[in-house]
Amino acid sequence: MKGIKKRSDCPISGTLDVFGDKWSFLIIRDLLFRKECTYGDFLKSAEGIATNILASRLVTLEENKIIEKLEHPTSKAKVLYKLTKKGIDLLPILIEIHLWFDKYGTTPEEIREMLELVRKDKAGFIENFTKNLES
Repeated sequence: MKGIKKRSDCPISGTLDVFGDKWSFLIIRDLLFRKECTYGDFLKSAEGIATNILASRLVTLEENKIIEKLEHPTSKAKVLYKLTKKGIDLLPILIEIHLWFDKYGTTPEEIREMLELVRKDKAGFIENFTKNLES
C-alpha cells in the first residue's frame, strides 16, 4: 500500500488506512454498478462529494491499485476510472455491507431486489457479477 502510513499490523487497521473515510466505498460502489465513471459522474452522486475530496480519494485509490485511469473514448479532456481486479475483489465486502444494512436499516426497493438474488445464491451472484465487471 503505497503512500499509506501503517498504524499497526492489524488487518482491520490496515484496511481502514486505505478505506477509512466515508467516500472511498461510495466511489467503489459507483464503479461496481456502472463499470466505468468519469470525474463528473462521481460529482453527480446523491451524496454530494466535494471536488477536492473526490480528487484526493481518486488519487489514494489509484495509488493503492484499487482503480485505474483509462483514456476516454470520445473526449481527450475526460478520463475514465475503472476498478482493477483488486478493486473488483471488494464486491463480497460491499455485498455484506448491503446485507447488514438491509437487516437493520431501510433499503431502497431496487437494492432489495438485488439482495434477494444474493440471498438465493450469494456465490453465484458474486461470480456472475465479477465476470461482468472483468469483461
